[in-house]
Amino acid sequence: MVLMKIISLDNVPTTSPQMEGAEGVCKQVPLGVADGTPTMSLRVFTLDPGGFTPYHSHPWEHLNYILEGKGVMVDRDGKEHPIKAGDYAMVLPDEMHQFRNPRGAGAGRPLKFICMVPRERE
Repeated sequence: MVLMKIISLDNVPTTSPQMEGAEGVCKQVPLGVADGTPTMSLRVFTLDPGGFTPYHSHPWEHLNYILEGKGVMVDRDGKEHPIKAGDYAMVLPDEMHQFRNPRGAGAGRPLKFICMVPRERE
């Protein structure tokens, strides 16, 4: 088991997760199950301009920090809430949600955010 890990996001492999209802999404896992994390995993998602995650819910919370760009989070009523670099966002268990990077919202820049979840949901 690794006792401590320090890594630059530039050195973390990028995957294009196959999620139904998602488009223009890349995922990186700088700290997670492969590192022996006992309870949580840190994921970084990058949404291309026009990209979005699925509109979904699940029985666990996730905590988010917006690293770069601008976009919106869609709530259970379909209402869009602006998010930008430096913002924190919490999604509670069973809450419908979606992240979007609408074209023009971030001047054509990617939306990048950290998403922390229970390690089982990495």
